[in-house]
Amino acid sequence: MSDAMHGNLFAINIRPECRQAFLDASIFEAQSVVSEELGVFQFQVMVDAADPNRFYFYEVFRDEAAVQAHRDTSAFKNWWDSIQPMLESEIEIIANMRTVFPSAKGFEIQKPGLLQW
Repeated sequence: MSDAMHGNLFAINIRPECRQAFLDASIFEAQSVVSEELGVFQFQVMVDAADPNRFYFYEVFRDEAAVQAHRDTSAFKNWWDSIQPMLESEIEIIANMRTVFPSAKGFEIQKPGLLQW
């Protein structure tokens, strides 16, 4: 797994009255991440089927340096600052993972498709 990429899965519970603002901020940030950060290969925002105020984020980065580079961007910092008052609870880190399939090359080939909204 020497070419394994780094994956993260976490959940965020938001206050119901903040749902649309959270969605707007998160979609804007996700689009910025995918289009501008070379070390990001997946960045998905999903909502829980049973709870419309619980969101899951699934991210795949080339390596730990790409994770840190992401956290250092103005897009991430602006998103993070904007969502703080919207949080219902602490962010729940569900898993830190390493990819098995597809390979790093497979993720690289797939990335351009992420920009086809």
